[in-house]
Amino acid sequence: MRHDAEDDGWGTLDRARRGRPGESEGGGDDAWEDPCEDPWGPPPSPRTRLEVDHSRAVLTRNRSPDVPFDRSVNLYRGCEHGCIYCYARPTHAYLGLSPGLDFETRLFHKPDAAAQLEAALRKPGYRPAPIAFGTNTDPYQPVERRLGLMRQVLGVLSAFHHPLTITTKSALVDRDLDLLADMAGRRLVAVALSITTLDRDLARRLEPRASPPAARLRTIRRLSEAGVPAMVLVAPVIPGLTDAEVERILESAAGAGARQAGYTLVRLPGEVEGLFREWLEAHAPDRARRVMSLIDAHRTGSGDPGRFHVRMRGAGEQARLLARRFAVARARLGLSDRAPELACDRFAPPPRPGDQLRLL
Repeated sequence: MRHDAEDDGWGTLDRARRGRPGESEGGGDDAWEDPCEDPWGPPPSPRTRLEVDHSRAVLTRNRSPDVPFDRSVNLYRGCEHGCIYCYARPTHAYLGLSPGLDFETRLFHKPDAAAQLEAALRKPGYRPAPIAFGTNTDPYQPVERRLGLMRQVLGVLSAFHHPLTITTKSALVDRDLDLLADMAGRRLVAVALSITTLDRDLARRLEPRASPPAARLRTIRRLSEAGVPAMVLVAPVIPGLTDAEVERILESAAGAGARQAGYTLVRLPGEVEGLFREWLEAHAPDRARRVMSLIDAHRTGSGDPGRFHVRMRGAGEQARLLARRFAVARARLGLSDRAPELACDRFAPPPRPGDQLRLL
């Protein structure tokens, strides 16, 4: 394995030259600061091959009743964070690649995303509504530090006064705090930090190249102090592995300044179930059978676990108990179950060079 160059001409990125996984350009706030705390050594650092996503449309529409948005943008296919439970992994199979290591190391990006988005927003008849980022893969995964696609897109949305929401597991969102704070002043943005566990060691195993939990809590605090609406998303809740932490995560996030909270139940579509089972056998063999049994119990009576109204929260008595626990804790901490209302009435495409001349 070669560690002497950042780009070898084939779009291959070398993490050894880009700092520790999750490290921000401004310092180590979102890094795994002390490798000595890691009893099994540093996190794995497979090399990333970066390729261009040639799709012509940047805006994706959906009609799912399970999500509070009808349009989204995904700047990347694949995700370096390497979360073993990620429901987006099977999308790599559509490309003829593996949902396992390929999903983490064969990334596709949209270098012209900002230009594509601007063209979409200028189309006659376009009607604004919040655009969701981070619905499939994380817009602030490590490679974003080098490419800056999300910052380019934020510039477009800010110029158009267009609302958006962001969901991320990365403290790298701090990099764009100047833009986010300005947009928040116009009620154009809300940010959700996804936290699965507060256990540092467990997080390293589950989400090897995402920011550590403490860094995500610090990010919630920084966003909140800057006036950016900050939400915590306890996601995913994994029965028998992380579900006991729900209340503690909510308490920590509320203490950091979060004002809204939500959760999702782990779902294991397609190849993800096999990958997750293998992970359990390797990292929690004493609990593997019980965890899978509890996941099944939270889906009891759901029929197809991937169908609408069930896939995010599960079904059956165990799922109802989890929902009740979450609601009680959220109410006790004064956290809202509603995302902040964003402004759509400010939308105004900025004039392009020559636009005024055509009016004469």
